[in-house]
Amino acid sequence: MRFAVASTVAEAVEVCLVDERDGVRTERRVELTERTFGVWHGVIPGVTSGQRYGFRVHGPYRPADGPRCNPAKLLVDPYARRVSGTLSTVDTMLDYKGDNPFQGTSSDVDSLPDVPLSVVTAPGGTGTGIKPDTPFEETVIYELHVRGFTMRHPDVPPEQRGTYLGLAHPSVIDYLVRLGVTAVELMPVHAIADEPPLLRTGRRNYWGYSTLAFHAPHPGYASVPGNEVEEFRTMVAALHAAGLEVIMDVVFNHTCEGDAFGPSLSLRGLDAGAYYLLDDGSTVDWTGCGNTLDPASPSVVRLVTDSLRYFAGELGVDGFRFDLATVLGRTRDGFDPASPLLTAITTDPVLASAKLIAEPWDATADGYRLGEFGPQWTEWNGRFRDTARDFWRGATGVRDLAYRLSGSEDVFARTARRPWASINFVTAHDGFTLRDLVSYVDKHNDANGEDNRDGTDDNRADNLGVEGDTSDEEIRARRATQARALLATVLLSTGTPMLVAGDERWRTQGGNNNPYCLDDETSWLDWESTVDSEAMLSFARKVIALRAHSPALRQPAFFDGRPTRSGEPDLVWFSPAGEPMTDADWFDDGRRCLSMWIDGSESLSRTRDGELVSDDSWLIVLHAGTEPIEITLPEARYGEAFLPELDTVTPDGVPAEVDPVPPRARVTLPPRSLRVYRVRTTT
Repeated sequence: MRFAVASTVAEAVEVCLVDERDGVRTERRVELTERTFGVWHGVIPGVTSGQRYGFRVHGPYRPADGPRCNPAKLLVDPYARRVSGTLSTVDTMLDYKGDNPFQGTSSDVDSLPDVPLSVVTAPGGTGTGIKPDTPFEETVIYELHVRGFTMRHPDVPPEQRGTYLGLAHPSVIDYLVRLGVTAVELMPVHAIADEPPLLRTGRRNYWGYSTLAFHAPHPGYASVPGNEVEEFRTMVAALHAAGLEVIMDVVFNHTCEGDAFGPSLSLRGLDAGAYYLLDDGSTVDWTGCGNTLDPASPSVVRLVTDSLRYFAGELGVDGFRFDLATVLGRTRDGFDPASPLLTAITTDPVLASAKLIAEPWDATADGYRLGEFGPQWTEWNGRFRDTARDFWRGATGVRDLAYRLSGSEDVFARTARRPWASINFVTAHDGFTLRDLVSYVDKHNDANGEDNRDGTDDNRADNLGVEGDTSDEEIRARRATQARALLATVLLSTGTPMLVAGDERWRTQGGNNNPYCLDDETSWLDWESTVDSEAMLSFARKVIALRAHSPALRQPAFFDGRPTRSGEPDLVWFSPAGEPMTDADWFDDGRRCLSMWIDGSESLSRTRDGELVSDDSWLIVLHAGTEPIEITLPEARYGEAFLPELDTVTPDGVPAEVDPVPPRARVTLPPRSLRVYRVRTTT
């Protein structure tokens, strides 16, 4: 078996082959005698799949200058395809004596008894099926947590709940298919290790944004210990067979090793200066997590692209969402969309067809870079989230809303991208759930153990008069109506919609907007059916189906205002008076009602064979005022009959009145509601 590991500072590297008997680990050390271009390598005869191992690195220990070689610390292979064991203690992992690595000497405490171990893994395995290759304009993303999604699912066998096989269970996949989503976005599934502050208080990083090994699926999500690679393949194959794409949330901006005072588990002990951004030995923190991987380092570029190629090529993953992606584009001169790492990702032939999604910000003051990534990228549109939340709580007018509804051309057109580059969402894993967004104003994060200091205070939420759950039926009904309006706004806007798992089941986290460390019922999806959860589920299915069957509602190109075959512009905005919006209307910040007419005669969508698809025209009316409003429908040139198709006032979205409405008719919308009309013409 050939072993290899990169370290430009090491003076010697040993492979430690580990065995365990009666809970006691022993090791056999074999020195790697070959060194080529900074990579230590060698062949060890007789090693087979399943052998556990680690590296010991001999060399300089000068934390202030970067190198932190300490052979007392057994290190995880950055290229390990399996990792065995969990991190349960911190002290034996520290590479220094005393309280400060810059003032003390290197620790001589052996970490072998406690460190997670790399595992030799044979290549190949179960096939992952044919990738669905869903066009972005047809994509509906569903963000979920592998463990939390099935921990309480009654149809999944207990031993498979919270695992890759749990997500592959037929009942689970049937639910996803019937919901209508086309892609699941898995919160981090790389092998993780909990950070020292969590370990010291008996908590864990449930979300998983704390990577230990970038080539290994997280072993905690395997139903059978050690079978995580094969079970991951099985999960991907099952999802592909159902036409569902698999997108991984990847965390290449930092690792689990924390700041300079943190443990030495892998990259720190191998070659800290080659992997991390350092300032006199201290880790630069652009991520809010204690350290930052150096995106300009050849070692990091190689590690990241190799990891992506492995998961996309051998494990069948269809796309990647890059956490704090601004970090990946940073250079010494600031953010650069053509940075070494971003360029390596977008020019890699194995990744050419992968969906690439950037979270376009980081933890710094100048890290917000929405719209600045290159043509191959889509981005989480934080402006869509903020604008939609503000509009539906009555805090803003309609001017910015119109941009968000129509694909955020002001954000993405300047980099030669299409509307689908905008990942539209109002909720995600971090922040309030949809239900909590209309039930709480303030965060309630005490259970996280940080005295409610963690999590954002910028919630842009509205509790409709009462903080938290209430028995007041009127408030409950108003909350549900507003939540349905928010959900419909995401699904009916031009761009790529993203939902977070459980919103369609009326899930609550009790006002906790940052339960990153809560591996319990707070975070797990509740599959018990209630009247409210079934109503919201029916509504979500209806709106997703409406989008799927209506090409005009998922335009692949930006609207341009030019006349179509109908003789009218492709998009017209109307005031409540039924007249096209004027400049005065747009700049009236007190305006809370807007109608969006989309021409369907030239939707610009195409079939897989390249044929243009036409559609009915549509009128979407959004009213965020606190009182009912009477509006006038557009004149006959825009449609001879307006058929009510969707109404957020009713629990399942089915309009109470379904008869066609004539042009120029006056109709009333209740407070904070959205209504959709299918528009028919004879032309």
